[in-house]
Amino acid sequence: MRGRPLALDAYLLDPKPRPSLSGARRALLEFLWFGIKEARACLFAGLFFLAVFTVPRAGILGIPRYDLLLIIALAIQAWMVWAKLETWDELKAITLFHVIGFGLEVFKTSEAIGSWSYPDFAYTKVFGVPLFSGFMYAAVGSYIIQSWRLFDLRIRHHPPYWMAGLVALAIYANFFTHHYIPDLRWYLAALALGLYARTTVVLRPLDRDRTMPLLVAFLLIGFFIWLAENISTFFGIWRYPDQLGAWSKVHIGKWSSWSLLVVMTFTIVANLKHIKERVHVPA
Repeated sequence: MRGRPLALDAYLLDPKPRPSLSGARRALLEFLWFGIKEARACLFAGLFFLAVFTVPRAGILGIPRYDLLLIIALAIQAWMVWAKLETWDELKAITLFHVIGFGLEVFKTSEAIGSWSYPDFAYTKVFGVPLFSGFMYAAVGSYIIQSWRLFDLRIRHHPPYWMAGLVALAIYANFFTHHYIPDLRWYLAALALGLYARTTVVLRPLDRDRTMPLLVAFLLIGFFIWLAENISTFFGIWRYPDQLGAWSKVHIGKWSSWSLLVVMTFTIVANLKHIKERVHVPA
């Protein structure tokens, strides 16, 4: 059981050249491998959101839905570490995303703010927020960490790490402060646009390196998170105030918020990897 996922990863990471591939056949095969690697990188997110969409609102066997989702999320995470699909260092990073996300959830769902709410009962609610909710943010971190390895990601023209870190911190702070002072989202987006304008991602879908502007990656990931958010609110996992009477599409403006969150998440992963490379561990 443990060996099968590792064998799949070894197969996906096999860099052997394929000189005979060319033209449309190469393009099609690279696209196929890109899709398979994306699906593999989304393993935690895919399994977790599958549970989100399939666990009935009434729960199962007397276990409330939110509590059951927490149990499932922990089980998926434990299995991935046991199967060596994630390292302990990666688990620590994902736990950091969980904590960051949960802190944001507590603030946003508080009585004073009320940006959204979790209407169902759960034993594992803390300050009105079910503990499983942090895993939705951890899922984004898991995807980026897994993609980094599966696609052998390398970053060209990365801005100074301290500058990227300050922008990420400002993005996170703005999620809180815009309730009290003017929203700086678009100013921060413009700052990120300038900071990462020259930055490209080098990735290897199959056996050759391909490049993509990092800003395009931020927007694409943010868009797919926005789609997942629409599905989640449709199933009543959480609700925005305008969805309490009847479901409606999540405002398109949330796409920008999620894209900025992706910038922040990417920055944390990049900085952690940068720090790791600079730390000497004696043999």
